[in-house]
Amino acid sequence: MIQDIGEKLFKNEFSLCRRPAASDRVIVYRSGEMAYLAENNIIGFPKVCQLPAEYADKLTYLFEVEGEGFFLLLTDGDITEVLPEKYSFGSIRKIRSTDPQPRKYLFAGFTAQHLAEWYLNSRFCGRCGAENVHDESERAMICPECGKKVYPRIDPAVIVGVVSGEKLLITRYRKGFAHNALVAGFTEIGESLEATVSREVMEETGIKVKNIRYYKSQPWGIAANILAGFFCEAEGDCAIHMDENELKYAEWLRSDEIVLQPYDHSLTNEMMKLFKSIGRRVLEK
Repeated sequence: MIQDIGEKLFKNEFSLCRRPAASDRVIVYRSGEMAYLAENNIIGFPKVCQLPAEYADKLTYLFEVEGEGFFLLLTDGDITEVLPEKYSFGSIRKIRSTDPQPRKYLFAGFTAQHLAEWYLNSRFCGRCGAENVHDESERAMICPECGKKVYPRIDPAVIVGVVSGEKLLITRYRKGFAHNALVAGFTEIGESLEATVSREVMEETGIKVKNIRYYKSQPWGIAANILAGFFCEAEGDCAIHMDENELKYAEWLRSDEIVLQPYDHSLTNEMMKLFKSIGRRVLEK
């Protein structure tokens, strides 16, 4: 999966006072896009030393990946003229679409977008409207007027592999991502993750489930999610009653019939791949 770069390689400890080194990377973020370089399917982000010195005081420390610091530069203007040669702006979805290397930079782009959007959306206090400031001790924005503090938004959602006999329930979304997927959805207020699994499968396909088993989780910065993967078993009638507002395809497929997604970025793809490998034994994991 996209975050599988080694636990010791990614350090997200907060530091408000960390100063950028010349070799650290900068995520220059504008209108949902970031500046990047792509050559021969290798991606890169600008180094601090490649930007004018006047921008140094505008950088916000994000995290460290394999010893490289990553900083954020938010801009709403056209600064393409100060970017290094061959750099251009693109969405993380566009950057992801060719499975560029190194994988650690793709993961950095995902996570940087998560934080960039949160910083943009947290500029002002949601209670009194005053302009927020950076908290000095943790990654949070705090209102200097009323004291309300906000943390990075993380939306929990589930990915569900539903098994019936030797088949897995495969779906495709009505809009957006065009490849094979699994039942998925957001956790609602007052709901456990297991309850989300049961509700989402019923809402999208009309199928009741049992034997719900947790598999793995994945941070998904594109949508500010933490995804929790579950396998479960269909109970009773397995006839599919598809929600056509959410899905355009839903079918029970044998392992040899399942077509995987083009790249191994997602938890969904790993779960489909596991079923192709061991079949209904996924329920024993």
